[in-house]
Amino acid sequence: MKSLLYVITALAVFGLAFWAYRENYATQQVLKDTRQLQRQIGAAQVRLSVLRAEWAYLNRPDRLIELAELNFERLGLLPLRPDQFGRVDEVTYPAQPALLITEGVDVSGFNARPRTEEGQ
Repeated sequence: MKSLLYVITALAVFGLAFWAYRENYATQQVLKDTRQLQRQIGAAQVRLSVLRAEWAYLNRPDRLIELAELNFERLGLLPLRPDQFGRVDEVTYPAQPALLITEGVDVSGFNARPRTEEGQ
């Protein structure tokens, strides 16, 4: 009987060791993948910062004015004037739909008396 218990215990130890071995390698793989993703995110952030800098450089007002002047014949772009903008009171907003109450609310059991500190 003891030998059967020893065999079962040894098999359990081998099984747990095998499971721990597999979990260790699975964890190492996940950590490796995570580091790779973090490197990719860092590279994407660097690319994004370069693109933002390029966008800011290309959208300089003096450069855009020069481009508009160079391409005036083809594009017909004119400078903005204050009278081209509208006022807020000129904006028409859609009418708000009326809220319909489809079911009545019973307020007969409602106690509207305010609570005092002693009653709390």
